[in-house]
Amino acid sequence: MNVYDFDKTIYDGDSSVDFYKYCLKNQLGLMKHWPKQTKAMFDYKRGKITKTEMKTIFYEYMADIDNLNKVITDFWNENRKKLKPWYLEQRRDDDVIVSASPEFFLKPICDELNIHLIGSVVDPRNGKNLRPNCYGAEKVKRFEEKFDLKDMEEFYSDSYSDDPLAQYATKSFLVKGNELLDW
Repeated sequence: MNVYDFDKTIYDGDSSVDFYKYCLKNQLGLMKHWPKQTKAMFDYKRGKITKTEMKTIFYEYMADIDNLNKVITDFWNENRKKLKPWYLEQRRDDDVIVSASPEFFLKPICDELNIHLIGSVVDPRNGKNLRPNCYGAEKVKRFEEKFDLKDMEEFYSDSYSDDPLAQYATKSFLVKGNELLDW
């Protein structure tokens, strides 16, 4: 099986940020969350809160979205074009996405691609992370809950923060735009 990070790896950009912008375009009232989100981002950068705590605060805006599932479906209908062609050409049914983005958010596009998904477990009703953010070494832990690490053939990511998981692949690639470089 091949394993992929999602954002900036097989998706051109950060899907969570793109979704936030998409929602803001359609519901300007979500801007009321900016002060708290901005403070959380700075608190995280200064080491006052964890990445999981910062993301919980960021995702709180989702509680104010009417018919969230429909909005997510509409977002993916508009943004599936941002899936990178190199990935679509090599996609396999046993591919696994391991992402820090919320599972409920990536599930529709992964279901459409007919691939496995491991992501951050976030309650869409309030933005609360129900488990640690699926990032760094947490990706290894989460992968091992569903699959055997020795079954990983190739691993792809845009970031060396995924090195804990990349170490288990037979071959790993660093993704820079559409260029695949040896890890």
